[in-house]
Amino acid sequence: MTTTELPLTGVRVVEMTHMVMGPTCGMVLAQLGAEVIKVEPPGGDKTRSLGGMGTSFFPLFNRGKRSVVLDFAKPEDRETMHALLARADVFLENFRDGQLEKQGLGADELRRKYPHLIICGHKGFLSGPYEHRPALDEVVQMMSGLAAMTGTRDKPQRVGSSANDIMGGMFGAISILAALYQKRAAAQGADIRIGLFENCLFLVAQHMVEFEMTGNKPRSMPEREHAWPIYDIFETAGGERIFIGVVTEGHWQSFCREFGMVEFLEDPALRTTTERILARSRIIPRVADIIKHWNAADLSATLDRLNICFSPINRPEDLFDDPHVLRPGGLVENTNSNGDPFRVPALPIEWNGATIGDGLKVPGLGSDTSAVRAELEAHQFPERSKSASNSKTAERLA
Repeated sequence: MTTTELPLTGVRVVEMTHMVMGPTCGMVLAQLGAEVIKVEPPGGDKTRSLGGMGTSFFPLFNRGKRSVVLDFAKPEDRETMHALLARADVFLENFRDGQLEKQGLGADELRRKYPHLIICGHKGFLSGPYEHRPALDEVVQMMSGLAAMTGTRDKPQRVGSSANDIMGGMFGAISILAALYQKRAAAQGADIRIGLFENCLFLVAQHMVEFEMTGNKPRSMPEREHAWPIYDIFETAGGERIFIGVVTEGHWQSFCREFGMVEFLEDPALRTTTERILARSRIIPRVADIIKHWNAADLSATLDRLNICFSPINRPEDLFDDPHVLRPGGLVENTNSNGDPFRVPALPIEWNGATIGDGLKVPGLGSDTSAVRAELEAHQFPERSKSASNSKTAERLA
């Protein structure tokens, strides 16, 4: 997909974020065509230097952006920042409340100076008793009960990715798109706040509502009552493990016939799904005994033919050999700031039949500072009208 085809072409975003949640929002907007100018301090975004599990943070969540270094201790750099905001549609930030006010960049002041601006702050909490607190993905997983649901009450376990940070960035992008749409009718900006904790609360809402409706305390995933007679991990003849989910009446019928368990179909005590769930203690050992005589490839092909849900138990590195991941457009090749290429899953959407994000580059620290200053001086960045912002984009969104 070419740049001119991307839906947010013409939208300008000024981003002052770090870590994962805020940068994710900017990364999504950039892949959809927005010009995202990442403003960094002289030392750069701290995630640039992370190692270990944080090695991927900066390149993954900052692809497709321009990097500008500004030192707010210098009056000329503060002027550059305000020149950028006057010409931007969106301002992204994820600082603690009160931090940006010290730089003259608080939401109230920006709203007064730039009424056209959409301000999106990614915070630990929405407004309320906890709004002053900092938060991390792991913190809110513990607070919300997600860790207890993933592990157990006695041994809570965080989800194995920065799921809340990433999802928070996505909610930021959704909110910004809604604000851009709203500007078609009223050329005014918006003040958006995204809460990491509330994002996680949204993830556990299904368990909260279960308790609200039934009075039953939800069981964690390892301790849960099964909703299906076969919904388990089994070991194959070669020692590989595979998950199988038999969740419909048709699946039950075809599974039992294919794998030689006709006695279950003829058993009057197993006529309903509920009866089968109650009989899992005798069904699952029988299934496990059959599966361990199958090799993984033949078993997968058979389950695929029967249209029954299944999956090998993969690790992240295994996905680089998965035929679906390797389909055209499944992985895109981007370039790190040091010039090294790396592969990454495409944005999980298809736009007019094509995936998005191939060829993105990770900016070097301050690599676009000179160019952006020159564009500002040459008036190549038109100032957004305080009464009508980005009318071309509004027309395109209409």
